[in-house]
Amino acid sequence: MFIQPWDAALDEAEWQTWIADGHDFGLLSVNGRLGQAPTTVPTHFVPDGNELLIHLARPNPVWEVIEHDPNVTFTVIGDYAFVPGPWRAKPGTPPAEGVPTSYYAAVQFVCRAHIVDEPEAKAELLRRQMAHFQPDGDHAPIGIDQAPYGRMLPGIRGLRLAVTEVRAKFKYDDHKPVEHRATVADRLTDRKQALDEPTARQQRRRLDRVGPWNP
Repeated sequence: MFIQPWDAALDEAEWQTWIADGHDFGLLSVNGRLGQAPTTVPTHFVPDGNELLIHLARPNPVWEVIEHDPNVTFTVIGDYAFVPGPWRAKPGTPPAEGVPTSYYAAVQFVCRAHIVDEPEAKAELLRRQMAHFQPDGDHAPIGIDQAPYGRMLPGIRGLRLAVTEVRAKFKYDDHKPVEHRATVADRLTDRKQALDEPTARQQRRRLDRVGPWNP
């Protein structure tokens, strides 16, 4: 992922806070065999210290690839919007000559995958996931000898993705003048399409922290 200086995370806390703020679904990418395309799997995940916790169905073809090469990338994308050209036209320039762009936040985790197959270890992985996604505990106990999860454990395999590198990008025109960024955020809020409003919030948050861009 290419990251311009003005799109980089301002610190580790920025991307960590963004992930913790409900961004827990992404795309697992694993290397393909020679002559084959990479394999990708969309899935939820749970951060656990320096690891990401995932489970997938046992028939998933990703397992053979991971066993061959455990080096993987997990990508999370959110708060994105298309910004039309006229919104980005410089002062004194015809609106039609403005160049459009995409705004988005993205965090890529470069990881080494460790497969979890032992029944109790899989049950513990599921407990950690459920503690994240259903913190109220409104689910049956997860035990290897308890229904319904016990009989389902053989049908899944777990993954612990040990994070070796994090690449974070917040692409919200931070190199543009303050007035321009504020105006675009207002237009996104007014348009209210798809993720326009959370995108505008990200742009305003970055604007408050960055202010005028100073290389």
